[in-house]
Amino acid sequence: IEEVPADETHSYGVISGDEIAPGIYQIKDMVEKPKPEEAPSNLAIIGRYILTPEIFEYLRKTKPGTNGEVQITDALRLLAQDRLVLAVKFKGQRFDCGSVEGFVEATNYYYEHEHLNKSS
Repeated sequence: IEEVPADETHSYGVISGDEIAPGIYQIKDMVEKPKPEEAPSNLAIIGRYILTPEIFEYLRKTKPGTNGEVQITDALRLLAQDRLVLAVKFKGQRFDCGSVEGFVEATNYYYEHEHLNKSS
């Protein structure tokens, strides 16, 4: 997870939960792309998961949502009601390569930090 500005919650799955250790949260609930006024926090799911085989049982129980798609967030939400689901706060530089601006930012970062350092 990563903290995002409140006005960007509509672009992410957002969690609510308790911080049980520094940067580690026990998830109580999660909402897919909430409006800022409906978001339970500003802790956004940034799309990397380590899942146990039980997730398949919960995916089978999950009803399709928007556009008839089964959302992993919905299955994880069900799983969190029955089992321990943790979120880890991301440390480091993250780029949103799902947009042209984010892709350009990532490319520039790579060029400035990797390419130029190897050329020296």
